[in-house]
Amino acid sequence: MRWSTAHRAIVVAIAGIPLLAGCTGGSTQPGPDDPAAGGSSPPATTATTPYQRYVALGDSFTAAPYVPSTDLAEGCLRSNGNYPSLVAERLDIPTLVDVSCSGADTRDLTHPQNTFRDAVVPAQLDAVTPDTDLVTLGIGGNDFDLFATLLQTCIGVRGDDTTGRPCADYLQSTGTDLGRQIGRIGDRVAAALQEIQRRAPEAEVLLVGYPRIVPPEGACPDLLPLAEGDYPLAERLSTQLDRALRDAAERTGVELVDMYTASRGHDVCSDQPWVNGQVTDEAAALAFHPFAAAMDAVADRIVARLSQ
Repeated sequence: MRWSTAHRAIVVAIAGIPLLAGCTGGSTQPGPDDPAAGGSSPPATTATTPYQRYVALGDSFTAAPYVPSTDLAEGCLRSNGNYPSLVAERLDIPTLVDVSCSGADTRDLTHPQNTFRDAVVPAQLDAVTPDTDLVTLGIGGNDFDLFATLLQTCIGVRGDDTTGRPCADYLQSTGTDLGRQIGRIGDRVAAALQEIQRRAPEAEVLLVGYPRIVPPEGACPDLLPLAEGDYPLAERLSTQLDRALRDAAERTGVELVDMYTASRGHDVCSDQPWVNGQVTDEAAALAFHPFAAAMDAVADRIVARLSQ
């Protein structure tokens, strides 16, 4: 089994944290109101829908480590406050099969995944059966080590160069074309969506996008320690990933839950962040991972869509 850079980045993020499965305490982050995006988020609702078997697939932005109580047994760092749990509760769905796993990329949808605790979990798509009537997928950021490059390599090469663009220079010197790789991520996600549709032809399938991590302008080195000149690179690549996911959804006829637009004004540097900075808070979120506010916002949008 492979041990990807994405998995190593997660290990770095949790280093020194007591591995207690029963972490308690909720996020103190603000709620999902988003005036900058043109209004407030849809209010949380409780409803009953015809969905009987909901399968949630994805990576750590679905698993939501430390939001708040987290199951560490299989090394997937899957919390009980993530958006699949909230959606299942709010829509009164009797069966939730949440196989999201931190560190996952699109290959882990069809192949077993080796997690950070040296456990092996089955391919996520094994959970998608013909009787599944709702599937959400949130994945792509770990492919080609995209997030690990932005949040580990770029921070690592910053050194004493706080105002230049050492990461952009490093990527250029190594011939790393993340933009081209993002295009391939879109193809992989589209193929995954088609496989979900093949396995569960009657299911409602939603692709969940990523929230903003990097601000469109400005910097916050205490929270996101990139060199100032590398912030535009990180923001541009995040935007390209969002476009690739949007294109994958359009190609397959799947609806995108657009969290990139929804999270405008909620990046790591904002006053109301939906994504944590570089310091893990066991009662709120793993470093560089979503807070409870982000999970609420995703769940609100999924519930609003399915309740129409």
